[in-house]
Amino acid sequence: MLTELTIRDLGVIPESTVEFSPGLTVLTGETGAGKTMVVTGLRLLSGGRADAGRVRTGAEKALVEGRVSTEDLAGPLADDVDAILRECGGERDENDEILLARQVSAKGRSRAWIGGRGTPASSLADIAGAVLAIHGQNDQLRLLGGGEQIAALDRLGGERVAPLLSAYKDVRSQWRAAAKDLEERTSKRREMAMRADQLTFALEEIDAVDPEPGEDAELAETIRRMQDLDGLREAATVAWGAIDGPGAIGAAAGGLGADDEEGAADLLGRAQHALAASGDSELTDLADRIGEITSGLTDVSAGLGAFLESLPEETESLDGLLARQAEIRNLTRKYAPDIDGVLAWRDKARRKLGTLDVSGEALEKLAADVAALEKKVRAAAKKLTKIRTALAAELGERVTAELKGLAMPMTSLVVEVSEAGSFGPSGADDVSFLLSAHKGAEPRPLAGSASGGELSRVMLALEVVLAEGDGGRTLVFDEVDAGVGGRAAVEIGRRLARLAERNQVIVVTHLPQVAAYADTHLHVAKDVAEDGVVSGVGALDRDRRIEELARMMAGLDGTESGRAHATDLLEKAQADRRK
Repeated sequence: MLTELTIRDLGVIPESTVEFSPGLTVLTGETGAGKTMVVTGLRLLSGGRADAGRVRTGAEKALVEGRVSTEDLAGPLADDVDAILRECGGERDENDEILLARQVSAKGRSRAWIGGRGTPASSLADIAGAVLAIHGQNDQLRLLGGGEQIAALDRLGGERVAPLLSAYKDVRSQWRAAAKDLEERTSKRREMAMRADQLTFALEEIDAVDPEPGEDAELAETIRRMQDLDGLREAATVAWGAIDGPGAIGAAAGGLGADDEEGAADLLGRAQHALAASGDSELTDLADRIGEITSGLTDVSAGLGAFLESLPEETESLDGLLARQAEIRNLTRKYAPDIDGVLAWRDKARRKLGTLDVSGEALEKLAADVAALEKKVRAAAKKLTKIRTALAAELGERVTAELKGLAMPMTSLVVEVSEAGSFGPSGADDVSFLLSAHKGAEPRPLAGSASGGELSRVMLALEVVLAEGDGGRTLVFDEVDAGVGGRAAVEIGRRLARLAERNQVIVVTHLPQVAAYADTHLHVAKDVAEDGVVSGVGALDRDRRIEELARMMAGLDGTESGRAHATDLLEKAQADRRK
């Protein structure tokens, strides 16, 4: 749900902040006041195209900020939003809302933010796809496309369609990959055979050396120690004797002192014992500190002993180690910077070699796999066709029932599902929305049989039907009531109100019959001055709302009869909502 919208220097609006409430919100105002700029701002937040011409004259840039809440959003959609937020590194604010922002400069550059982090505008589109849906004249035109129509049909099916469509997409992906592999092996047989020989030679070379993980680093360290063996042994022995005493390390001490010479650990032990036996609290504390030092020296002593034991014997062959190192370096020179990279390359090469088999047996097996996968794709597509055929009848009946209430009593929607002739991303079906003007009339495509006003009502009827299972989304309707009036306008208002029971609905309208059904009435007012037009957006109380409704009814805001008519319209609409 959209909770707040801030617009700066967009069109005729210098700056305006509007708080949105749940339910039905209408946006009204005189022609040219700036209602379209509000919708334009929402489109920018939805990742729409940035138009530098929309920046207010004299301003360097336009900014749109919106706050959205996912509290009432359906679980899967809310999860999608959270995933996008994590991906872009954004965060929710103190109200657990997400700040969306879009900036457009007068020079045409555009920037976008989600949760305080910069992000591509496409990420805004992903967020908007889950939270926000805008329906305007251009959006109605998209309804004429086959892709939008099949998506609408699948949306009606919901969980009945989703697993079938997912299964189809998975098996189709496998089939396409196998078919592509077969085609490449057949058409590039010679090139792949040569590549297979190269990989085979490389694998044999690596296997002949048979390196171990991390062996190059271990060899380098061992060789370094062999080359400075005496120095390392002397340094470790001196240190060990200093800690434990020459007598404690026996022959390793190398005659560094008398056997009865005490080491640092012994001396510290004596000091600790003396202080601990004093009975003085301060000296006892110091004894404890000496104990900690002694414990650390014990660990160091153990480490020195282990180091001396790990040193190679002088009898080991340095030449053999250097030869092994040369073999390892030959592999790291050819295949990867280190031996772990060589081993990773070897594993990858083995997998690749499996795909380069162009023998007759391999090609026959792959062809059989492709045929089997194609059979599975066909079966998955048939399941989709079956359920879509049933959904087509259901959608047609339900939309037709809605159209009867929208002053189109004789019109019916016919949804046809036909064979596409190929396995597309969404199945093997073509879906067509057709309108029948009256009973017995031949159904015709929407593009050629519906006027702008009729198309608006068809879209509204579809949204009402399809949104019954949704909840928590923000649906924006930009003058979908264009070209209608009278009783049809009342029915549009009634259905928008019904749609707002589970969703937040924002409507830009010129019709008082629609505006009267709103929970919140926003007004876009313009101030015409010599230097241009300045507009702002504000919420109307009951009295100002009645005046605005009277204005919308043929400019009757200045008459008592007009206000009385507006009051009657408002009261009847609100009473209708309470039924």
